[in-house]
Amino acid sequence: MRSRIPVILLACGSFNPTTNMHMRLFELARDHLHHTGQLALETSDWIRVDPWESEQDTWTETVKVLRHHYKEALRAFQSKKEFMRNKHPTESSPEDSLSCQQPVLPELKLLCGADFLQTFKTPNLWKEEDIKEIVEKFGLVCISRAGSDPSQLIQESELLSEFQHNIFLVREWIQNEISSSQIRSALCRGLSVKYLTPDSVIAYIAQHNVYTAQSERSNEGRLLQPLRLQSTAGNP
Repeated sequence: MRSRIPVILLACGSFNPTTNMHMRLFELARDHLHHTGQLALETSDWIRVDPWESEQDTWTETVKVLRHHYKEALRAFQSKKEFMRNKHPTESSPEDSLSCQQPVLPELKLLCGADFLQTFKTPNLWKEEDIKEIVEKFGLVCISRAGSDPSQLIQESELLSEFQHNIFLVREWIQNEISSSQIRSALCRGLSVKYLTPDSVIAYIAQHNVYTAQSERSNEGRLLQPLRLQSTAGNP
């Protein structure tokens, strides 16, 4: 009997703002990995927010976020292994015995939409070594999105093709193209975004008066942080 593989699905980034589709990514990925029999995932109360990335002083590269959370996962795994070794159960099932005999390290996968793969082609946005570490060491669970062809993007990239066995493509049969940029645009126009993002997010936006026409204008034309860093490095 093969030991089940504990898996952590990590979605990182700005979530600017969070949408219902961000949450939908997790449900689709869990269903896909569970039904294909490749991996085992928890089935209830399994999505949580970790503040580590947002607590950093500056923008943090995706690969560094993955490294941090994988290190935390290994620490939790070791603690659990120590607990299992030291406890003295009165009853145990054959499955429990197998689990104790053959502990399985957790895996961490970067969860993303198919358009995320397109960003790998943006000049100066990613370091080649970071992409390689992400797809080789961690892997991707990529959810389909209208207008993106992840299979083609993989075939067009020598690096992604090499590690395509570690890229799981998930089909979203119910097309819903909600995006953070569309929600920001609607808010700037004073339009309702109810049922597009959680009510708690709507309340926070209203309370703090964010995503106004003025704030959007102030950010217009600003380069993404990695592009600004590359520009600075190239022009000392």
